[in-house]
Amino acid sequence: MEFFVLLFFFLIGLIFYMFAQAKRNKVVEHHLAFKEFPSTFGEVRIFFISDIHRRHVSKKLLEQVKRKVDFVVMGGDIIEKGVPFERVRENLRTLKKLGPLYFVWGNNDYEVDFHQLDALLLEENVKILDNTSALFESEEGEMLELLGVDDVSKNRAHLHLALADSQPGSFKILISHNPSVHKKVKKEDGIALMLSGHTHGGQIRLFGFGPYEKGGIKSLEHTTLFVSNGYGTTGVPFRLGVPAEAHVIVITGEK
Repeated sequence: MEFFVLLFFFLIGLIFYMFAQAKRNKVVEHHLAFKEFPSTFGEVRIFFISDIHRRHVSKKLLEQVKRKVDFVVMGGDIIEKGVPFERVRENLRTLKKLGPLYFVWGNNDYEVDFHQLDALLLEENVKILDNTSALFESEEGEMLELLGVDDVSKNRAHLHLALADSQPGSFKILISHNPSVHKKVKKEDGIALMLSGHTHGGQIRLFGFGPYEKGGIKSLEHTTLFVSNGYGTTGVPFRLGVPAEAHVIVITGEK
């Protein structure tokens, strides 16, 4: 009997712990250096958030961003079925306090009326990177570009179109909700960094194991892949072993 009482309280405690992990507001800062990074930019600071799903973006999250960022990148799944559009609008306006917004589509974004979501994004001055690019140029003429591809699961991800929209010789950062797009990246594409989400790091990992690999930074053959464990949850509002996170990514040249 005593064993079952202890087990009951353990399970209750575990549920509360997993809920707290899912609702955590934590910004993790990362510093990445690339030899091909254009020196005239000095450094570029990106706020990256993916997989918001049902969450309200908390002011507590923004308070952790101590220095100005150049732009905010949303890595898809800012909504899912059952989430009111007004909540998305509130989240966009909260994130806009940090800087201009850039967005790529995720699979859950298509669970709602995506035409209405598209209109909302445009109303809030969000730049949608749907197989397109956004160019930034320094006063000395060096270039940096954000390339974005649409959702993989809907067969909308066309990396070749995003590359065709980009400039030769620019420092390229690719955003794709689903990290599997990295398999299409070739050396000649010149993509230095790729930002993704989607996997939630497995969301619930038991003894270190989960249905997906834990997020993090990987040096691949033709690019560097950054995968976020995400800010929200799907299915159940719980996390274990991969607490909710958002990121400030600081990019510089190698010294």
